[in-house]
Parts: sequence; structure tokens; C-alpha cells
Amino acid sequence: MKKGLILLAIFFLGFWASQLVMSLKPFRKTTGQKPIEITKEATSTAAISEINKEETVRVLRVIDGDTVELADGRKLRYIGIDTPELFDPRKPIECFGQEAREENKRLVEGKKVRLEKDISQTDKYGRLLRYVWAGPPTDEAGNVMVNDWLVRQGFAHASTYPPDVKYSEQFVAAEREARENNRGLWAGCATNATMQQSDKVTNTPETLGAGTSGCLIKGNISSSGEKIYHVPGCGSYEKTVIDEAKGERWFCTEAEALTAGFRKAKNCP
Repeated sequence: MKKGLILLAIFFLGFWASQLVMSLKPFRKTTGQKPIEITKEATSTAAISEINKEETVRVLRVIDGDTVELADGRKLRYIGIDTPELFDPRKPIECFGQEAREENKRLVEGKKVRLEKDISQTDKYGRLLRYVWAGPPTDEAGNVMVNDWLVRQGFAHASTYPPDVKYSEQFVAAEREARENNRGLWAGCATNATMQQSDKVTNTPETLGAGTSGCLIKGNISSSGEKIYHVPGCGSYEKTVIDEAKGERWFCTEAEALTAGFRKAKNCP
């Protein structure tokens, strides 16, 4: 008798347990926490945010006056300026190229700098395009924009390419200051000194054939549709003819030309 009662109890206990399990299944489905999915759009947005923010990095070495290598191996080209060539196989070493490199080393090599992005992420060679902020001869990034410093002290020319034009007017003003005060390459290089003297003597609206506004900078549109401006002293300045019917125009300042989407001709000093 006892054995029968025990078997009956086991049967009812197993039946009750199975019913309990079945009743909990819907609860699990409705209350179970679904894993969070990270969408492709979310990761893309995060990546863009990461790219756009400023960053502080250490400069491993200086390559030339306007290019450096960072500690993580990335190459970086300063936005908005151009220093004399040192390593272009098509050209001899240009006047003041070595001095520009040495000044760049003094400012940033082995130091932490702050990078500021404009519009473009990299150039066609894969180099980062940035404004670079350094400080006094300490280890911390400061508030001296290296791009501006090199132009203002006569180690570089202003050379802005759209769409990265945030500081274009500042760089043009910095170059004017360096030229007027005979700093760096403006005093130490024969080509620049000659151009300066030529500007003082001959660059007038009458001698340069300026437009009716009296402005001297020629905004030319190439056969491929590229907008290029030429200032007095550029290699193609004299032979460049402005056809306003084609959308070409005269500018009074380089800042005006840059704002209108023109870039400076590469054969300008």
C-alpha cells in the first residue's frame, strides 16, 4: 500500500512540475531582454564623429617644412601653406627649404601637438590634412598655429586649396606681413626679393592690364573646368587672358579668389 502511495505522489509531482515549466515559457518570451544591435548607420556616425574631433598627438619626426610623421606612423601635411621643396625628384632643392625644415623641427619634433581638421580628411597621397597647434618649447600642445607661424616668419607661402579655406584670409595676411618686413625667404631668396622689387616698380593696373576694377589677380578657368588664380609674379601670369564671358574674373585679394572657389597656380613663387 505504501509503495502505491509513493508512486502516486511521484506521478502527481512530475505532472505538476511539467505544468509549471509550460506556464513559464510565454513569460520568458515576453520578458526576456533582446540583445542590443549596433546598426551600420550608428557605427558610421560614430566613425564620422571620431574623425571630426580634434586630437592631441606626438610628432615622431619632421619630414620637411610642411610635412611630419606622427608617433602612430601617420603622415600629416599642413593645410593652407607651402614651404620650399627639399625632396621633389623633379626639382632641385629650393631656396630656404632646409631652413623651413629646421624651423618646423624646432616647433614640433618630439612634442605633443593639437590637430584641427577643416573639411578634407586626407590629400591624394593619403596624408592627413590638418592645422597644427603647438606651444612654447615645452612638451604640451599650446596655442601657436604652426601653419600661420611658418608663413608669418617667412618660411612658407600661403597656398590654400578649397574646400579647406577656414584660415585662408589669415594666411594671406601673414604672408603679406612677412613680405613687407623682409622675413625669411622674402629676404634670403633672390626670386622672392626680385619679385618684391618688381611689384613695387611695375605692378600697376596700367602695366599689368588689370580689369576695369583695377584689381590685379587673374581668376582663370582651365579647359577641364578647374578654377585657378594667378598673382603678379606667377609663371603664367603674363600669358593668362581673362574672358569674363566664360565666368573668369579679376580679384583684388587672394582671399576673394579663394572664397570664390579658385586655387592658387602652382607656378607662383
